[in-house]
Amino acid sequence: MTEKAFSGPRLIYGEEIKRPRQAGALSAQLRPSVEFVSVYKSSCCVEALVAAKKMEGYVLFLVLLGSALLLGFLSVIFALVWVLHYREGLAWNGDSAEFNWHPVLIITGFVFVQGIAIIVYRLPWTWKCSKLLMKLIHAGLHTIALTLAIISLVAVFDFHNAKKIPNMYSLHSWIGLTAVILYALQLVLGFVVFLFPFAPVSLRATVMPIHVYSGLLIFGTVIATVLMGITEKLIFALRNLPTPYSDSPEEAVFVNSLGVLILVFGAVVLWMATRPHWKRPPEQNSKIQQRNGGTLDGNEKGSIMTDCSNTDKSDVEFSSEAAARKRNPKLDDAGQRSTM
Repeated sequence: MTEKAFSGPRLIYGEEIKRPRQAGALSAQLRPSVEFVSVYKSSCCVEALVAAKKMEGYVLFLVLLGSALLLGFLSVIFALVWVLHYREGLAWNGDSAEFNWHPVLIITGFVFVQGIAIIVYRLPWTWKCSKLLMKLIHAGLHTIALTLAIISLVAVFDFHNAKKIPNMYSLHSWIGLTAVILYALQLVLGFVVFLFPFAPVSLRATVMPIHVYSGLLIFGTVIATVLMGITEKLIFALRNLPTPYSDSPEEAVFVNSLGVLILVFGAVVLWMATRPHWKRPPEQNSKIQQRNGGTLDGNEKGSIMTDCSNTDKSDVEFSSEAAARKRNPKLDDAGQRSTM
């Protein structure tokens, strides 16, 4: 097809366009047809799955992901069975049943939910989703984990105060409270630096390695603290029974198994989070903005949509406009620019 100025109707992706009467009408006329966009959107999920399968070690990743989900779910179930079957159940009355909220909420939120929040960026079928959407999911899961951890601490302090038991006397309590405080600071720092569009690129690049390392360190500390806590609880709970902890009663074996599940879950999450070939690829938008001296994520709300396919849709729109400008060089002289 010869390249010349618009002299009559043209067909772009099945939509007829005519010579624009005003320069502002160009963008609307160059949009793909509704039918094409619908077909393209439906194909994006397939493309995401195909891209995921190309990830190095994809099968191993799926095995570890399934193992992490199973281990985390079993840990929560074991914690519930422990407090409902072997202990006094759950209540909020200042008695032992209120204390039992502590292990259940810590294992559910501070272990399981936090672990999933750490590896959510590694899910390859979400790489087609916008970075902003994944940030919101990441931050939301961490917020849930912190909320459950705070409620569990309230239950412990309330129980101790009701029973006149001293607070903060054990190593478990020292490290545990420190982990919650650091976790809260980590979450606030993540909101300010990475989620809100205020921090410059240089600050984000400087803070990112610290953010990643401190997150993994806190998660590992939480796993160790939980193991100390369930051991401490078993020693206190079984010391006055006919079968003490040292004789390995049924409850002790069951809770020790819970500890093994938590340990293996933490190991799997840390392994998945530290494999460089499973890291989310950088977004093309970020690369372009960095080359142009823009902000890395500061303009995400205007350029990245929550639909996982909209990023690719914008690429198609840009390609269609570029092709039209190639056929008609006068469009560039009119000052038209594509919006991505």
